Amino acid sequence: MFAGSVSEEVLRQDFETLTVSKRLVRSVSQKLRKKNHRGEGGEEDKVRGVSLKCLTLYGRGGGCKVGADTGEELGDPSYRRRSSASEEGKVYKSICGIEDNNFDCFSYGVREKFWKKNSRKDLDLEESVRNSRMHIFLPDDILEMCLVRLPLTSLMNARLVCKKWRHLTTTPRFLQMRREGSCQKPWLFLFGAVKDGYCSGEIHALDVSQDQWHRISADILRGRFMFSVASMQDDIYIVGGCSSLTNFGRVDRSSFKTHKGVLVFSPLTKSWRKASSMKFARSMPILGISEVCSDFSVIQSHQNRHDRQFPRSRVGGVSDVYEDPHRLSLRRQYRNAFDENEPSLLPNRRSYKFIRQRSEQANMKGCKRFVLIAVGGLGSWDEPLNSGEIYDSLSNKWTEIQKLPIDFGVVCAGVVCNGMFYVCSENDKLAGYDIERGFWIGIQTSAFPPHVHEYYPKLVSCNGRLFLLSVSWCEGDGQIGRRNKAVRKLWELDLMYLTWTEVSVHPDAPMDWNPVFVADRNLIFGVEMFKIFGQVLDFFTVCDVSDVEMNWSHISRNHMAHELDASSCMTKTMAVLHL
Repeated sequence: MFAGSVSEEVLRQDFETLTVSKRLVRSVSQKLRKKNHRGEGGEEDKVRGVSLKCLTLYGRGGGCKVGADTGEELGDPSYRRRSSASEEGKVYKSICGIEDNNFDCFSYGVREKFWKKNSRKDLDLEESVRNSRMHIFLPDDILEMCLVRLPLTSLMNARLVCKKWRHLTTTPRFLQMRREGSCQKPWLFLFGAVKDGYCSGEIHALDVSQDQWHRISADILRGRFMFSVASMQDDIYIVGGCSSLTNFGRVDRSSFKTHKGVLVFSPLTKSWRKASSMKFARSMPILGISEVCSDFSVIQSHQNRHDRQFPRSRVGGVSDVYEDPHRLSLRRQYRNAFDENEPSLLPNRRSYKFIRQRSEQANMKGCKRFVLIAVGGLGSWDEPLNSGEIYDSLSNKWTEIQKLPIDFGVVCAGVVCNGMFYVCSENDKLAGYDIERGFWIGIQTSAFPPHVHEYYPKLVSCNGRLFLLSVSWCEGDGQIGRRNKAVRKLWELDLMYLTWTEVSVHPDAPMDWNPVFVADRNLIFGVEMFKIFGQVLDFFTVCDVSDVEMNWSHISRNHMAHELDASSCMTKTMAVLHL
């Protein structure tokens, strides 16, 4: 029995020895197979500062626990046997004659996983550092100062970078900063384009400083024609118009509907919104837009004035109402009074203080108040209208104003100048509407500038100066059998003495019967389109009234109209903005 137990003990020891030997052989073979790989990765491991020879498992006492008697701590009673077996395995030599005294703490596959994990972290760190170098993180206020100085085309491209830039460039604060900045350039927006007989609804925008055309899609205007536009600050107002009832989208006046809706387009944000509709449907109304003070009251100024028909007039520089139509002397007097704080010239100091507080609050909010006047045009039955209405941007409402007299004729042009809305008729009559007081004034000027009957005069205003463009004969006087030559001239009205003076001559022959002239600041822009030899041509010109000579120059020619139909010559309209 004793001999049997001894034999079992010997067999057990032999089995353990064989097991240890197999384990050691397998470990050595794995090391040989991966030796080359470790040799290549060793340099990178040293650079990264990661030791792959020992897996640093930290315990409560600190220090590396690999190779320590962790089995006792974990309550494993067989830890001594495993430790002794490991000590026994150290006496064996390498089967290839190469002795490796380093002990690898990693089991099979752990080293590769650990290396890949640390390598991925290092790559992520390097990528974040590289991205931080590429993207400069600026505060929002500095970023706004950079973006606000970009040209409009570059600003539109900058909005495509990220959502943050798009949000920053569309806030009211950013738009106010850009409006008050000095980097604005004039842009012309041409409406009413017709292609293949259909109203395309496209807006053609011209960057005057770069002489580049841009096309803006406006599906909301598709099928709408014969409307009028007016610009204020950063917005363009589209008022009235017609649309065909039988052939939608086509320029067809055999069966049409006249609109009284008003749309507002903002080029800076490329957004559309609807304003309050007019009380009467109109096509091709004459528009005038003006900024007013914050305490302006439309209801008080224009209430119960519908029955008055030119109760006042002004002839030869003398008015039976007041000699100064724009109250320049009165404004100068009050301005001096405000500067000197003289209470004798202030009838109600308390009311003035309240108005001043309201004005300051409006200026703090950054929203300016303005009115839009629509006069004349054609009604629902294609009849000429002599009525008018005024729109208040603060209340978003339209209010009727005093009608023009019947003998005044059909209104063909109008513009706001120094708080007065001037209109002229086909009968060569001139009238002015006092926006603050709410009534019309008949103006008798010196001899009205002569013009060819088919070419109606156009009114524009620049820096408080009133101009008129008319076509007249310079040779032949239009008589049959004689050589006839017509030119377009620019006239200026002296607002004090009411006399017309010729100041400039347009260089191009008046080929367009319906030209469009708009003005902004000290520039007058004009567009003429006509069809000749089967092709539609366009000419864009500009005149700087601040120049003593007031010469005209071409800014664009035959870049856009060759795609349009001849009917675009009658449906076109234009607005100018500084963006």
